[in-house]
Amino acid sequence: MVVIKGIEYYLPEQTELNNSGDKLTDKIGINQRHIAKKDEFASDLGIAAANILFEKNNISRTDVDYLIYCTQSPEYYLPSTACILQDKLGLSTSIGALDVNLGCSGYVYGLSLAKALIQTGQAKNVLFITADTYSKFINNQDRSVKPLFGDGATATLLSESSSIYGLQSFVFGTDGTGMNNLIVPAGGLRNPISEFNLQEEIDSFGNVRSNSNLYMNGPEIFNFSLREVPKSINELMEKEGFSIEDYDFFVFHQANQFMLEYLRKKLKIESDKFSIQVNDCGNTVSSSIPIALKRELLNGKIKKGDRVMMVGFGVGYSWAATSIVWHE
Repeated sequence: MVVIKGIEYYLPEQTELNNSGDKLTDKIGINQRHIAKKDEFASDLGIAAANILFEKNNISRTDVDYLIYCTQSPEYYLPSTACILQDKLGLSTSIGALDVNLGCSGYVYGLSLAKALIQTGQAKNVLFITADTYSKFINNQDRSVKPLFGDGATATLLSESSSIYGLQSFVFGTDGTGMNNLIVPAGGLRNPISEFNLQEEIDSFGNVRSNSNLYMNGPEIFNFSLREVPKSINELMEKEGFSIEDYDFFVFHQANQFMLEYLRKKLKIESDKFSIQVNDCGNTVSSSIPIALKRELLNGKIKKGDRVMMVGFGVGYSWAATSIVWHE
């Protein structure tokens, strides 16, 4: 089986508070977000998370033989940031290293890639890093996204094991027709940064943004999530031969409290079996599931032998679900 040997996370020191007592703040359940400094980038956060993983879990860098880096905030078009991370983390030059451009579903996708690499004998120990700095895409006057997103990074080590526990089945989904509902329209080769794309406009709700900023159609993202997440969960349960009651704990992408509670009630999941970890860090995109997973492990909510379901969903549209039987 393939097991998670360790998970750690890093949040930038700089923080921003949402308006306490504000109606929106109460609804989304996010009071504080961690924001990268001007000269602090996603790879810097990823390096910090990986170093914590090595130090706290007594993991040798020489044991890593593959590196997967998931981000939508790369510093360069090329080279792959994973190559830069290999050097800065002091990893062997004999490893494989690649970038994955995925957001809210990225952690589950990365787990599936790591499992495949290990089970096919291509790797024994995969270091999987997630890191995003969405704050650098957000206009400070855009209240539709600014209170939601925080920056952060995680590092997970996956290894082969003779244990009967570990990662189980996966299901995936993709629907590119939703691409324009969560997008940074300008900045790539199709629509480069220009004077035109830097011009700010005010929408009907008073939010200010340019084409170089993050845009999210909140209602459409919400509808997509309510449509596809339950379907993917039912598909996973059918694949594994279980019902919702057979899972001991649930860690979904931490979009916001309102969406999570809506999904929890729709799926009839007990509140004490369901993770909500957004209050002090917000939506950290690809890092949201592993941050929540680590915190629930520390809280004692997840124990050895527990069957934990993880579901990622969002930008793309892209979604994925998996389960893991915890081995420690």
